[in-house]
Amino acid sequence: MSQPHVPPDRPGAWNAPPPQPGPPPLPEPRPAPEAEASRPSAFKDLFNGVGYLLRGIGWVARHPAQWLFGLIPALIVLALYAAALVYLAFEIDDLAGWVTQFADGWADAARTSARVVAGIALYGSALFLALITFTAVTLLVGDPFYEAIAVRVEESQGGAPPEPDVPLIVQIGRAIKDTVILGAVALMFAVVFFACGFLPVVGQTVVPVIAALVSGYFLAGELTSIALERRGLRRRERFARLKADRPLVVGFGAATVVVFLIPLGAVLAMPGAVAGATLLARERLADEPELSAGPGGPSPSDH
Repeated sequence: MSQPHVPPDRPGAWNAPPPQPGPPPLPEPRPAPEAEASRPSAFKDLFNGVGYLLRGIGWVARHPAQWLFGLIPALIVLALYAAALVYLAFEIDDLAGWVTQFADGWADAARTSARVVAGIALYGSALFLALITFTAVTLLVGDPFYEAIAVRVEESQGGAPPEPDVPLIVQIGRAIKDTVILGAVALMFAVVFFACGFLPVVGQTVVPVIAALVSGYFLAGELTSIALERRGLRRRERFARLKADRPLVVGFGAATVVVFLIPLGAVLAMPGAVAGATLLARERLADEPELSAGPGGPSPSDH
């Protein structure tokens, strides 16, 4: 069968014209991986963390009965901590003098300045330690209260995971152990921040900011422990998740620290902080697929 005739001015696919000389085509830009493209920047994650706290406060505002329910353990622990801090305030002069015995031979102005700085550093370290351990102790005392709030938050988002099959005595033992370990770590940081508080200018400006960020990180670890432990994650695994999303966690924790520093803020905002931490753990720190939503609830793609 003869081939059809193709005119020279109408080249076909089988009769293409020779390539013309010219610069080689530029390579197409390589698309970014989907995971990296969808992952927020560290700076944006800081504000996303703050947003989780606001969402938690908004949740308890829409459920005032849960907010009142969550105030009970926080009020009990607050009374104990307030008594201890008031006692420390009355004894701070003697403690500052004991810590700065090396300055006894200095001039009056220099000795007074050293003791003022020591007093500020001592009380600031005590506040840092109280802020870190307040949440841990409150969660330990009010575990049934905040567990119930966390479950209701999860149910409002589509469903809570089943409770782990762990005896109650084991859960209490783990909670006490985690509280003791966290207290030891907080004490170590408090000593470091106390020593850095003697640095001129930096000790009164930069160090408090760093202390707020560090305390916020550990505070977020305590608040998210309820939802993550329900998913079977122990302390080491939980902090591995926190480390993977550190800017997000620090944003949430630092915002919570600021709210907790407001008088009575640690008590009034505690239920909202637990609710926000539950949302944070559910949507960003837990890697299992979300439970399917019930009628009117969000679907997995909404997260």
